[in-house]
Formats: sequence, structure tokens, C-alpha cells
Amino acid sequence: MTTKYEPVKVEYINPFVTAAVKVFGTMLNCQLKRGQPYLKRNAQPDYEISGVIGLTGKANGTVVLSFSRDTAIQATATMLGERPEELNNDVVDTIGELANMVAGSAKTELEQFAMSISLPSVIIGKNHTVAFPRGVTPIGIPFECDWGSLCLDVGLCEATSDQSA
Repeated sequence: MTTKYEPVKVEYINPFVTAAVKVFGTMLNCQLKRGQPYLKRNAQPDYEISGVIGLTGKANGTVVLSFSRDTAIQATATMLGERPEELNNDVVDTIGELANMVAGSAKTELEQFAMSISLPSVIIGKNHTVAFPRGVTPIGIPFECDWGSLCLDVGLCEATSDQSA
């Protein structure tokens, strides 16, 4: 038996895209240029450091903000005022906070789902994977900025009556 996966509805994605652009603009004075969104074919983020947030409520899902090494280090340097030499705890905290701000801002635009967001988790390492809700094909939204590349992956589905919180 083959499981059929449905793409995430675009109206659920736009608040996350808007939030990412807004957070980077206001917190980091960094302008993001959005690339072409695409359906993810696997659960592997595009880059080696990922901030992961879970969403629960009348909709469930996962949001991943993944960064290239250089982009993560520059975002940390801008946020903290001191450039880390490597992917250290300061970078982990910064990426977790950025993921939290993006998810939190988007959540306010999706108030009809009465969602709660989890604490952020940060994963470092090439070829790591992140689980999305069963039956959801996440959408990847690539971004470019002066510092390099990052990608926002959103997998969100409306909860059935036995899944909602």
C-alpha cells in the first residue's frame, strides 16, 4: 500500500515566509531574497544547521529554518556583536532563537488554529533529517542574503478531531 501525501496549503505557508523576512529585516538588518518554493522530496534540510520548532493545536506541524555554516555564523555575529570562530553554543542559541521568532510571528497570523509552539531544537551536522507530520509533504522556501543561503521548510496540516490538542 502506498501512502498519498498532500502538499501543505499555501495559505499556511505565507505567514512563515512573511515572518522570516520580517525577523531577518528587523532583528539582523538583513534583507532576504526568496527563491522558488518547492515540495520537499525527503526529510533532509538543505543546510547543516537547523532550528526546529513543533506546532500543535487545530493544526500540527514542523518548521525548520536551516542555514549554511557561514550564514549561521554571520547571523550570530550580527545578533551578538561578536563573530564566533565555529559552530558553538552561541550559534546554536542564535539559530534556535531565530526559528522561535519566525514560528512565533507566523503563529499569530494563523490564530484560527490555536497553535502552541514547542521550544526550539537545533541540529548541527550534514545530512541530518527532521520528521514532519505523517501525510504531509513539506514545502521548502529557499532564501539568499548577503551572508549566504538559508531555507525555511514548513510542513503543516489541519488536525483531525483525534489529533487536535
